[in-house]
Amino acid sequence: MLSFLISALILLFFPTFLNDNEEYFELDLVEDYMTLNAHVQEDEDEGGEQHNDQVAEDINVKQHKVNWFEQEIYSEVKWCLALDSVEFRGASEFQNLTVLSTKRFGKALVIDGHLQNTELDEYIYHENLVHPALLTHNNPKTVFIMGGGGGSAAREVLKHRHIEKVIICDIDRNIAGLIREHMTANHAAFKDERLQIVYNDAKYELEMSEEKFDVILGDLPELDESNSSGSSHLYTKSFYENVVIPKLKGNGLLVTQAGPAGIFTHKAMFSPLYNTLKQVFSYVVAYTAVMPSYGDSNGWIMASNEPINLDGEQLNNRIGERIKDELRYLDGPVIIASTVLNKTLKNSLMEETRILTDENVNVGFVRKRGVCN
Repeated sequence: MLSFLISALILLFFPTFLNDNEEYFELDLVEDYMTLNAHVQEDEDEGGEQHNDQVAEDINVKQHKVNWFEQEIYSEVKWCLALDSVEFRGASEFQNLTVLSTKRFGKALVIDGHLQNTELDEYIYHENLVHPALLTHNNPKTVFIMGGGGGSAAREVLKHRHIEKVIICDIDRNIAGLIREHMTANHAAFKDERLQIVYNDAKYELEMSEEKFDVILGDLPELDESNSSGSSHLYTKSFYENVVIPKLKGNGLLVTQAGPAGIFTHKAMFSPLYNTLKQVFSYVVAYTAVMPSYGDSNGWIMASNEPINLDGEQLNNRIGERIKDELRYLDGPVIIASTVLNKTLKNSLMEETRILTDENVNVGFVRKRGVCN
């Protein structure tokens, strides 16, 4: 036991003694370090110090066999998810889809190299996308969802008892079908008679529609690093001004996902989108939540030409009255708290001058396309 303690002190204060195993210990995870120590203790208790090197080698080999999905979420910062397997790769004329089986987050959807959501925590994203707007609205009956072909947003909308009609408008029939095939949690939503599905560009579909909606919801991919996102025209001032507002009822609400909203990432999309909506709507509310699988906070923005009244007690009452299934993440006070932004974000939103237009949807650094290693 004394020899082991001496060795541990040497490793702690003189890492150059690691020699051939130096790389392994630098990359070691806490849980595997504890496992290694436990195995060494067992060996010493049995009088078998000769097994120590083999234990370290076995753990090292095991770690290097792990595959990872890696994505640069900020300049010189990568976020990695350990994988069990790549379950599916496919492509349509619009985008590429990869379905990953991750060790920590279950199945994960990756579109055009960007992590969209995972089985473990997608409910955080979709509850925030849907319920603050529907609970703030006095009496929502009709909802138009831009994107969202996988059905998670529709699933949350359909939890509201008084909703009469939900339209999913997704441009990509093939990818939407593949998502539903691999992510089974939303199958019940697609059997709901209140749901209609249209495969078309949301801008065109809204322009052609004779109907007005209580809530228009943007469940769209974020703008990418090359600004080549097929949904970039659905984030512009002219789209909100000329298409969305005419299709909202008088007290209607727009809500859209607004990309990363962390201390270092919010200036890419969150703040210019907020400023863009401020040019069009009289009342705009931004809010955020931490998404564990993103390694960052995500943002959402509500906008309306009628006051957006947020009262924790009223929201809680409406949750009890309107929603037939229990929410896993949100309640009234949490919704209120999500709108309280830290000083860095608040100042950025106040000082932002960029406006997203058809001619210029340039944003700052956004997440790079991920790779599987």
